[in-house]
Amino acid sequence: MTSTLTVTGLSASYGLASALKSIDLRVEKGRCVGLLGRNGAGKTTLLKSIVADPEITVRGDVAIDGRSLRKLATYKVARLGVAWVPDTRRIFTRLTVAENLDIARRRGVASDQLERVLEAVPLVRGLLKRAGYELSGGEQQAVTIARALMSAPDFLLLDEPTEGLSPLIVEQLQASIARLPEIFDLGVVVAEQNFRFVTDLADEVHVLETGEMVWSGTPELLVSDPDLVDRHLSVGEK
Repeated sequence: MTSTLTVTGLSASYGLASALKSIDLRVEKGRCVGLLGRNGAGKTTLLKSIVADPEITVRGDVAIDGRSLRKLATYKVARLGVAWVPDTRRIFTRLTVAENLDIARRRGVASDQLERVLEAVPLVRGLLKRAGYELSGGEQQAVTIARALMSAPDFLLLDEPTEGLSPLIVEQLQASIARLPEIFDLGVVVAEQNFRFVTDLADEVHVLETGEMVWSGTPELLVSDPDLVDRHLSVGEK
């Protein structure tokens, strides 16, 4: 049975400042959904709203297979299978990579989960004995994705995974992320400004502008409409 994460009529604000307006989103396990938008469009706020970040006031609903997550604490949302990789990475710099991964393992997760994660994100395999503070930004990003996978989530939310990374690391991470829906049977949401990265990865793309969903469709449709891209994203293909 395919599990589904749904966002329905979601609006969000920081105090009196509105950040999202009536967002609808559907993410099925085994598929990748991309969120594109300029800086400040609301992509990060949408991901934070899904995981119940306490600094945001949310209206509307977020649910997995009809079970609402709206009144749950963030750690309970995580226990129900939603993993979030923030753009700040937040690894434990004084711990080794192996220790960072081990503390993320949930009770009941298969004993071979570490090996499966290392196969999916091979960049991490050679880093296991290194401390977090010894890693480059790209290596830290790979570790945060691997750490999120250690909890065997049903849904993985990635916030700006390519920000500040070299083209080579971006290429390696893209290859890893592309494999995740099939290898782990999970739904992936990628929030990015990197147009090419998202359109190469996603099965479906949503474009956000000033807190509203202004376009939804396939990557192929978006790529084929440069006027729409220029109007809402101010970027061309990179």
